[in-house]
Amino acid sequence: MKKHIWLKWFTGFATLALVMALAFPVSAKTWKIAVGDSGGSPQEQTGLKFAEVLEKETKGKYKATLFLNGQLGSEQDTVNDCAMGTLDFSLLAINNVTPFSPTVGSLSLPYVIQSLDEAVKITQGDIGKELTENTIRDAGVRIIAWTYTGFRVLTNSKKPVKTLDDLKGLVIRVPKNAIMIDTYKSWGINPTPMAWSETFTALQQKVVDGQDNPYMTVYAMKFYEIQKYVTPIRYIFSLEPLIISEELFQSQTPEMQAVILKAGKEATRHSANFLRESEANIKKELIANGMEINEPANGEKEWIEKATTAVWPKYYDSIGGKDKLEKILKTLGRSL
Repeated sequence: MKKHIWLKWFTGFATLALVMALAFPVSAKTWKIAVGDSGGSPQEQTGLKFAEVLEKETKGKYKATLFLNGQLGSEQDTVNDCAMGTLDFSLLAINNVTPFSPTVGSLSLPYVIQSLDEAVKITQGDIGKELTENTIRDAGVRIIAWTYTGFRVLTNSKKPVKTLDDLKGLVIRVPKNAIMIDTYKSWGINPTPMAWSETFTALQQKVVDGQDNPYMTVYAMKFYEIQKYVTPIRYIFSLEPLIISEELFQSQTPEMQAVILKAGKEATRHSANFLRESEANIKKELIANGMEINEPANGEKEWIEKATTAVWPKYYDSIGGKDKLEKILKTLGRSL
C-alpha cells in the first residue's frame, strides 16, 4: 500500500515538473559583445545582425547584448579580455588587432584596399581565411565577421587641408598603431597616439585638432559638433572585425559553432549592404551639419607616393614577408 502511494506521488511529481519545464523554459544564455563605436554606427549594425541571427537560429536559447561606446574597455583591452576568456565577443577596428597578430596589418597598409568590392574580395577569400587562422594562433581570438566602414577621412577643427603642407601645425590623433603612426610621419608630421575612448573628449577640449575615421563613424560619433573640415584622403579602408574568444568557441558543440559562423556570415553581408546604401546620405548629412569637404590636391598623388614608399617596405617582415603583400595585390589585379 505504502509503495503504491509512493509511486503515485512520484509519478504526479514528475508530471508536474515536466509541465513546469515546458511552461517556464530555462533562461537563455546571453553573451556580451563589446563595441567600440556608438549607436547608429556600422559596428552596431554588424553586432545587431549577428545577435538577431544567433537568437533566431537557436530559437531564443542564445542571445547577445551589445555594450556600446567602449563600455567594456578600450578596443585593444577587449582583445586581451577575449583571449583570456573573460569577454565573449568584441567589435573593433582591425588596427587594434594588429599589435596582437601582426599579419593582419597587411590590410592596414596605406592605399592597399581601394574599394568596398576589394575589401569584400580580400576578407571573404583565401587571404581572409589565412588571417583568421593567424589571429587564432597569435591572439587567441577568432574573426567571425567583418564590418565594412569605408575609407578613413581626415577631419580637423582648424583649417582646410588639401596638400601635405596644409598638415603642418595640426595635432592629429591616431590609434596606437605603428603603421598608421608611420604613415603620418611619412607625410611630415608626428601624430598623437590615443585610445579611441579618449578621442571625442580630446577633440572637444582642443588637446588634438583632428583625427581620421570613415564618414559613417564621423557621423555616428557626432564629430560634426566639434570638427569643421574634412579631407577624404582614403588611405585606409576601415575594416572592423567581430572577434570571439577562441576558448569560448571551442567550448561549443559543432552544431553551435556552425550557428555562430552562420550568424557571422550574415552579419558580414549585412554590413556591406549597409555601407552601400548609407554612405552617400551620411556625407550629405555631415555637410548639412556644417562640415566642409575638401578634396586632396592632384588626386592624392603626393600622399600615396610618400606613404607607400616609406611605409610598405618597413612592414614586409611583420606581415609575413613581401610576398604576402604581393599576393594581396595580385588578388586585386595589381602589383608592387
